[in-house]
This record gives sequence, structure tokens and C-alpha cells, in this order.
Amino acid sequence: MKKYTIQKKPFVVPTNDGKLIEEHFGNASIKSELSIAHMIAPPNWSEPFQTPEFEEYTYIIKGKKQFNINGEIVVLKAGESIKIEKGARVQYSNPFNKECEYLAVCLPAFSMDLVHREA
Repeated sequence: MKKYTIQKKPFVVPTNDGKLIEEHFGNASIKSELSIAHMIAPPNWSEPFQTPEFEEYTYIIKGKKQFNINGEIVVLKAGESIKIEKGARVQYSNPFNKECEYLAVCLPAFSMDLVHREA
């Protein structure tokens, strides 16, 4: 029995906001306790506030990304990373003029039942 799994065809999550989400491991692809996704957020992108029941780690590959965490604005650039604790009210955005490429890891794995996005 193999002791590894290679992901060659990540699940591309359908979006209507121009953001690319490629889930390599998680609930929509190869089942895993955590989720790992490669993302590209277009310029001037944002999503609603959420209060997830998972920790989220983000590593910025290219560009900049803005986080509004419980009212505090944090901006990360390429080469920087952040861990956001579960239960934090957070909004992710790219209010800048260039796309932002990043990796996101959620523990436990991302699911719509756990993210609690605001309307």
C-alpha cells in the first residue's frame, strides 16, 4: 500500500467573482483532514466577512492581500504568511491594482458549513 498521494488535477471551485481556486486536498478534491488550495485573486476583489470554525493559514506567493481581522487591517506581501484563528471575524480582499497569488491551508478542511459567511 502506498504511503503517499500525488494530486495532479486539483478541483477548480466554480466562482463568479473572477477568483481562481484550485483545491489540491480537502472536501471537494482528495479527501483530507485539512484543505490546501492555490488561489489567484484578481485586482479589486473582495469577499464577505466570515467567522469560520477552522484555522486558516495563508502564504502570499505574488502581489499583496488585505485581511480585515476583527476590525484590524493587515496587509501581507509576497513571502509573508499569517495564521488566523478559528472564530475570528475576517474579510479577505485584494483592493490593489495587481493580482494576488497565494496558498491557503484550512484545518479542519474548508467547508461551506464551517465558514459562516455573512450575507
